[in-house]
Amino acid sequence: MKTILCILLITLMGSPISNAGLALTQAGKAQVPILTQAGATAPELRAARELAVTLKTITGADFEVREASGGAPAQAILIGAGPVAREKFPEVPFDQLGQEEIIIKTSGDWLLLAGGRPRGTLYAVSYFLQRECQVRWWTPWATRMPRNESLVLGELNVRFQPPFESRDPFWYLAFDGDWAVRNFSNSQSARLTVEMGGKIAYKGFVHTFYPLVPPEKFFKEHPEWYSYRKGKRTTDHAQLCLASPELRDFVVQRVREWLKESPEARIISVSQNDWYGACECPGCKAIDDAEGGPAGSMLSFVNYVAEKIGPEFPQVAIDTLAYQYTRKAPKNLKPRPNVIVRLCSIECNFAVPLDAPANAAFARDIQDWSRISDRLYIWDYTTDFAHYLQPHPNWYSLGPNVRFFQQHHVRGLFEQGAYQSQGAEMAELRAWVLAQLLWDPRLDDRALIREFLEGYYGPAAQPIADYMNLMQEAARGHNLTCFSPSDVPFLKFKTLAQAEAIWRRAEAAVESHPDLAWRVRQGHLPVRYAWLVRWTQLRDECRKLEAQWPLDSSRKAVAREFLETATGPGPAGWSKITHLNESGLTPEKFLERFVKDPEEKKP
Repeated sequence: MKTILCILLITLMGSPISNAGLALTQAGKAQVPILTQAGATAPELRAARELAVTLKTITGADFEVREASGGAPAQAILIGAGPVAREKFPEVPFDQLGQEEIIIKTSGDWLLLAGGRPRGTLYAVSYFLQRECQVRWWTPWATRMPRNESLVLGELNVRFQPPFESRDPFWYLAFDGDWAVRNFSNSQSARLTVEMGGKIAYKGFVHTFYPLVPPEKFFKEHPEWYSYRKGKRTTDHAQLCLASPELRDFVVQRVREWLKESPEARIISVSQNDWYGACECPGCKAIDDAEGGPAGSMLSFVNYVAEKIGPEFPQVAIDTLAYQYTRKAPKNLKPRPNVIVRLCSIECNFAVPLDAPANAAFARDIQDWSRISDRLYIWDYTTDFAHYLQPHPNWYSLGPNVRFFQQHHVRGLFEQGAYQSQGAEMAELRAWVLAQLLWDPRLDDRALIREFLEGYYGPAAQPIADYMNLMQEAARGHNLTCFSPSDVPFLKFKTLAQAEAIWRRAEAAVESHPDLAWRVRQGHLPVRYAWLVRWTQLRDECRKLEAQWPLDSSRKAVAREFLETATGPGPAGWSKITHLNESGLTPEKFLERFVKDPEEKKP
């Protein structure tokens, strides 16, 4: 990795520099033009437009955007690493910039915003607007654009390259292309166009054994290509026979076909199905015994494919999983340089950081894979797939985990959240905080959380912070998985009654602000979801405690209010909640069980 030469960030993006210097605007009038350069790419032209439009919103000034010519002005904002930039900033090593590395630099009356291609210049503009102008793109429907009619810059000299080459905050709202490029995400799932700099281009992505070798097409003729288990060949929740020489060559052929179908792909997945069922034939077993586990036959197989396709596709890497039964690294084998191993944290306790004693086994695995891999990626889990809307207090583990991954030389990070619908518990906060951390893990995650709460919820920020602290404390000592049930200790009556009171206080704080009130009502839904799911048990707990019931006594009425909020209208960029879990449970189907109120037990 290139040496990072940049101004250190304080908390989020640092404070804006206000010393006398280069004036971009004075009293709402632009003082400099925005110059593109000969040979500018589509992303660089977009970067210039984005800068002009955003500065107009902030300052009220109309900025001229044009291509630099022979009669260049005495002062300007230069976009991209073109010929004028090389002339005005000869000390900048433009030819050495990484693909996503950024340069932000002043020299006299010139400001340079540039970066490596394809996305670096776009990121430089976004970083500049966030750091110097305090712009925030919280969600596709909520931004912060502070007014400043006189924008004056001090000396700037920033050179930065993000430590993760693949950055994917895999939450539904993060798929919005404008949001993604502004928040430095190059996710393969984001709607990033060519003029947005494109994205990490995959073929397959994950769990591709059966798509590569469909059993319905090949099992009858080649049963020996599939798992040998309990004395027979099978495709029922099984895998491939990784020691079969004929199968290996067939998969090489299939990979070549896939890459020719998708020439833009730079990563292709050759990875196990999403279940167990590894082959136990003598050939596979011999490799696994020698290597200390099933990662042995897996890596041997993937290395073979990578070696064969490497000469024809030198720009492509083979991606495979270290997942469930293949999580433990092999004893002797090492991934080839064109192999990406993607280690998965699915078994971990997410209430605490991954370097905590509760996650010691995973910490050993990442250390072992990091020692032998040139390109180690991570598949991390940041939601509850069984209950997208259920409170899931992992917020304070996000930052420590991202830094933990960086410390172990991880190159790509996939933070899987609620990816099928809007409205998951604290989805907006997690997506934005993760995007910022994936760009720069050195940022203070607690400061990011505070800033998001204040920016997105306004006067309700403190009550919501109190709620988060309450749930975090209530979950202390609990093994928080990414498939948590509803009978967890932090969803007892006493805790939920406190949480309900806090959210009502939050709603009262913003009742005169319609936009903020809508956001807080959406944020309140997870607590209401917990009341509905555990209604009977919570009523029993309330009676035993001789406490006051904090909701309407009719579950049917609470359910109706829940549905109206979950599926009602919202701001531009929002869409109604359609999934309450990964299996596809809709709010409407969920609430069918509450059409009648349950009979109350007599005291």
